[in-house]
Amino acid sequence: MNKATILQCSQLSKRYDQGGLHVEVLKGVNLSIAAGERVAIMGASGSGKSTLLHLLGGLEKASGGEVILDGVNINQVSGGKLAKLRNKSLGFIYQSHHLLGEFTVLENVAMPLLIAGESVKQATVRASALLQRVGLGHRVEHKPGELSGGERQRAAVARALINKPCLVLADEPTGNLDSKTADQVYQLMLELNQELNVSFLVVTHDHELAARMGKVLHMEDGLIVA
Repeated sequence: MNKATILQCSQLSKRYDQGGLHVEVLKGVNLSIAAGERVAIMGASGSGKSTLLHLLGGLEKASGGEVILDGVNINQVSGGKLAKLRNKSLGFIYQSHHLLGEFTVLENVAMPLLIAGESVKQATVRASALLQRVGLGHRVEHKPGELSGGERQRAAVARALINKPCLVLADEPTGNLDSKTADQVYQLMLELNQELNVSFLVVTHDHELAARMGKVLHMEDGLIVA
């Protein structure tokens, strides 16, 4: 495995067995992502894009094949070890921000650091600095419900990057935003990609966002076709 490759999957498959039905969602996907690379995956609903993201992030177990993340075969780790690997090496951004409504924006962004064992003081300093960087320095004490959609998604980007992961997995990150706000969010992602050399793998229906990625892949019927 090349040193610069931070994620690689080979012959990745996923099958759901329900009663007598066998549904093959992924049929042997091969993919590799280099450090700092930006990759978009496009395809019709039901083509397997989100399932692929879940398997690459260790959120679901594959039926076959393997995923190597940051040098570790995630099929061979589980429980606490897998959770630690995800917290250290991956950031996640979803279509819906998934911020916790009872916590402030600062607390939401600091949470991955606290889970990793960092002190409250240090986590607060780092989260404050990153929120300042994403243009939310004036919103640190606000709850997510007090923010606009774009602000919530910028906070979600900050939370995804707070642990300095090697890869961010994003599932329709601009799907709930108007075009102007979406443009601001993906401009932010591009800047942070270049500043931090973090890789982005983005599942999207947004052709403008895909066009700004370094590489665009298409999924069809459980396979990457181009």
